[in-house]
Order: sequence, then C-alpha cells, then structure tokens
Amino acid sequence: MAKLYSNCTPKSQNLQPKDETIKHLLDYSKALSVICYNKLKFEALLN
Repeated sequence: MAKLYSNCTPKSQNLQPKDETIKHLLDYSKALSVICYNKLKFEALLN
C-alpha cells in the first residue's frame, strides 16, 4: 500500500478546464449566499 503514494506526479502539467466546468463554477458562486448570524455562518444556495 505504501508504494501507491510514493510515485511523484509531474508538476509541469498544464490543465485546461472545459468551458462548461468554468460556467458551472461561476454560476454556483453567483447563487451561493453566506449569512452570518451570531458568530455562525450559514450557506444558502439561491436558485
């Protein structure tokens, strides 16, 4: 099991996300609302 985690991953790999992934993340961040109430934080997804 230890050998599974010993391999180094290439660090110079350029990752290009798909346009639909970026759109999904932007839409999610626009709909997310964080409400602070008495030192508590509530996250609400406004659809």
